[in-house]
Amino acid sequence: MTQTSDSPRRFDLGACRVTLLDGGRFKLDGGAMFGIIPKALWSRSVPADQENRIVLACNCLLVEWPGRTDRRVIIETGHGAKYGQKECGFFDIDPQRWLLTGLRAAGVAPETISDVIVTHLHFDHAGGLTRADGDRIVPAFPNARVHVQRREYDDAQANFGTMKTTYRQENLRPLDEARAWRLLDGEAECVPGICALPTPGHTRGHQSVLIRGRDRCAVFPGDLLPTAAHVGAPYNMAYDLFPLENRQSKQTLLRRAADEHWLIFIDHEPRVPVVTATVEKDWFTLRPALD
Repeated sequence: MTQTSDSPRRFDLGACRVTLLDGGRFKLDGGAMFGIIPKALWSRSVPADQENRIVLACNCLLVEWPGRTDRRVIIETGHGAKYGQKECGFFDIDPQRWLLTGLRAAGVAPETISDVIVTHLHFDHAGGLTRADGDRIVPAFPNARVHVQRREYDDAQANFGTMKTTYRQENLRPLDEARAWRLLDGEAECVPGICALPTPGHTRGHQSVLIRGRDRCAVFPGDLLPTAAHVGAPYNMAYDLFPLENRQSKQTLLRRAADEHWLIFIDHEPRVPVVTATVEKDWFTLRPALD
């Protein structure tokens, strides 16, 4: 299929196609995004605005299998569109630019999505699970099961974490009412060909998502590796609840990705969202992947 510069990027894994969707953009404080790493280092590759905020993407995936119309999977949903003027200004969110806009631009109706998988339930990953319908908040994908780790769901309901407004009931309650959740306990097959891999550290119930094609595999690590600049061993976010555990999860995942030649789709990376990993001395380096 011919792609123009404006069309979504598509990757053929062999009897399985992955489309990179635009789930919107927003900004967060650069210092918080890079934790203990000095600004003199991280700002060399990631520029900050006058308020020290950096641009972050919400890269989402659509997974399809040629010849099948009964199964379409969304991986991650971005920040969504349910924000007032104050929050839009604080995070620099354009409420017209979110996952459903990108999905419809790709010619896919949200009603045709059978499954949604999220790495965790922070607002910038789970905000697109629901949408406003007049005065009501309803599921954005009305016919889909939503796969998440049980530990993450329980922590979200208890608002467990250091950021007290990142787990939002408007992203959870409509799915509770629709009984749409499928809660996972550890590594599990979400649908045939897609597996959830527990990668704790950012949150206790964080998971990465592995997509297996006939010819190659791809992984979506969520906030385990939020941008390409976070590939280094000590490059954790201040938002990570358990930095050392996050580092171990990152090392384990990147080792498998390098050894097995996986594609890596990076959630918040605005410039080079699809990469491959190679071993370099005692750690890893990332290189842009070809379609």
